[in-house]
Amino acid sequence: MSALQVAGVVAFYMCSALVMVFVNKAVLINAPELPLVFLLLQLLIAVLLLRFSALVSRGAIEIPGFEFGTVKKLFPVVFVNIVGLVFNTLCLRGVEASFFQIARGLVLPLTIIVSSMHTRSVPSWNVILATAVVTAGFFLGVAPSSKVPLIATPSILSLTYGVLSSLFIAIHAVLIKVSLPYCNNSTIQLAWWTNAGSAVLLFPFVFLGGEASILRVMIMDPHWDGTVFLVGSLVTGFFGFLLCIAGLLSIRVTSPITHMFSSAARSVLQTVIGVTYFGDLITTNRATSIVVILGGTMLYTWIKAVESQTPSAPPRHPTSDIEANGGEKVEDEEIVWQVPEEKE
Repeated sequence: MSALQVAGVVAFYMCSALVMVFVNKAVLINAPELPLVFLLLQLLIAVLLLRFSALVSRGAIEIPGFEFGTVKKLFPVVFVNIVGLVFNTLCLRGVEASFFQIARGLVLPLTIIVSSMHTRSVPSWNVILATAVVTAGFFLGVAPSSKVPLIATPSILSLTYGVLSSLFIAIHAVLIKVSLPYCNNSTIQLAWWTNAGSAVLLFPFVFLGGEASILRVMIMDPHWDGTVFLVGSLVTGFFGFLLCIAGLLSIRVTSPITHMFSSAARSVLQTVIGVTYFGDLITTNRATSIVVILGGTMLYTWIKAVESQTPSAPPRHPTSDIEANGGEKVEDEEIVWQVPEEKE
């Protein structure tokens, strides 16, 4: 794959992720009472797009039929996925867009802890060091500051949502690897099961939580402009579907290190746009926190790249820089240490 094509995939991934965060935030500002309805619409749009893609792809994309045995085996990954998405949405609703990545800054440390518990292994001291750096960045960002006005200070509940979201992302990363064999090792089939299953699990809670009634009242209110909510739901549903593809492409056609740097660049742009568009407040502590979290994450990526190098093995493993190897594809099974994609 040419350098131009690689750059195009990376740009596609970054743009999709940025659109998701900021349109999500705009919708939640417009209708903060409807987080579950908003999330349900996103899931349903993703399901419809996956079904449509299967129809027009002439067999390239296969949607599995309903099998109770498969549903039972995939229930854990579906359940963890929807719980993580709910906490993720509630966190974004309660914090500024630029602070969102700080609130979920424990994704990497918790992923390493959960993965180590699952594999019953102990990470190297270098990995522990990188984890400590990221953790320090998180606590630096959430530490109380007299320079932050009360209205811009995230609540304890919002921070709790962020930590819980990070925890479920970590568990989800482990469950994905365990669940893929039940989907013929197809990420598309797993995406179908998780989106469709998550929509089914979430649907009753939209009514139990009273959001269906709230939506009906808001629709009847002549003063409420539902354009932002409706258009935002369509846009985020569409870009959520694209992000699934973009993240997979970004890992497959670039090296993990390049992919991580693109994620870091996205985080910087996310902060800049948050300050410019939403008027988010960036203090020295918050800016330093973002830099420390990104630095620790990239340090972890570099450490794992070095640790996976073996003198006698050919360069066909996760650390192979595909841009330098003429676009040779890295097999999914080999990207076992890749930092999981954060749910937007």
